[in-house]
Amino acid sequence: MATKKTFEENMLRLEAIVAQLEKGEAPLDESLKLFEEGTKLIGECRTALDKAEQQVVKLMKGADGEPVETPFASEETV
Repeated sequence: MATKKTFEENMLRLEAIVAQLEKGEAPLDESLKLFEEGTKLIGECRTALDKAEQQVVKLMKGADGEPVETPFASEETV
């Protein structure tokens, strides 16, 4: 059984795939395989991010015990 890769490992591989595809030097068959691998990695990364977001919301509870959603610093308006 293959070892599950971390989010960071998946992102590094995804970046490498994008760089390879942007060069445009790979044959069509290889490009399709890279594209397929990339879409699979995107799904895995999205799942990991969703789980992390759920954990953050779960950890942020208000005085009444209900989750309090607050925007991340990058989402705040200036």
